[in-house]
Amino acid sequence: MHFKLTNPTEAMKTNRPPMIECLWLTLLAIALAGCGNPADGVEEARVSEPTPPPAAPADSGTSASTSAPELNPAPAQPPVPAGADVKTYAISADSTIGFTGSKITGSHSGFFEKFSGTISVADGTIVSPSSIEIDMDSTTSDSEKLTRHLKSEDFFDVAQFPTSVFSLTGIKATENGHEISGQLTLHGITKNIAFNADIDITESEILLIAKFSIKRFDFDIVYKGRADDLIRDEVVIQLDVTAESS
Repeated sequence: MHFKLTNPTEAMKTNRPPMIECLWLTLLAIALAGCGNPADGVEEARVSEPTPPPAAPADSGTSASTSAPELNPAPAQPPVPAGADVKTYAISADSTIGFTGSKITGSHSGFFEKFSGTISVADGTIVSPSSIEIDMDSTTSDSEKLTRHLKSEDFFDVAQFPTSVFSLTGIKATENGHEISGQLTLHGITKNIAFNADIDITESEILLIAKFSIKRFDFDIVYKGRADDLIRDEVVIQLDVTAESS
């Protein structure tokens, strides 16, 4: 008895008309592309724990407390130069804050419809106070079912954590633009975060564009999905922010 090993792909091609063959290959390419991680090749934000406040000195004659200090959620904002004229810009409704998450079989994109904030500038540099607050109930995605799931306890838990806040703690020029440092509070968790951005400041407006990834597990968003369709840790964040002079 003789057996002939046949390539499954070649077998599927047998007697297939050229048009069907072309369509099959196109669908295969799309399916394979959908399995890729959107975070591949995207800068990963530098994330760390907030710095704890200095321990209070122990009273004379008593022993110092051995309990660990609580993490300080209040950011140490960059100082305003003495005598500087501080100008405030309000974040425009034309701005977008988007995200892309993925699982092993594909990806989904979304954005936040409602957010507000201001950016302060002194001597051409962004300074304190500069922050943005996101209404997490305004989360929107490319699937109504997914949007509802994102707002649930499995992900953002909007009922318990209705807002997320990013507060600037520092900014510096780099060879590739600027590095922005700040504190991000998401899902009730506060972390230091730093990422690169392109920034353009004029008398009338500020333009800020950035694309980076964060790991949702860092913010205790740990829902894994189905065993045969696991959700990836990395989430790509895209900022296209315009702030106008008030």
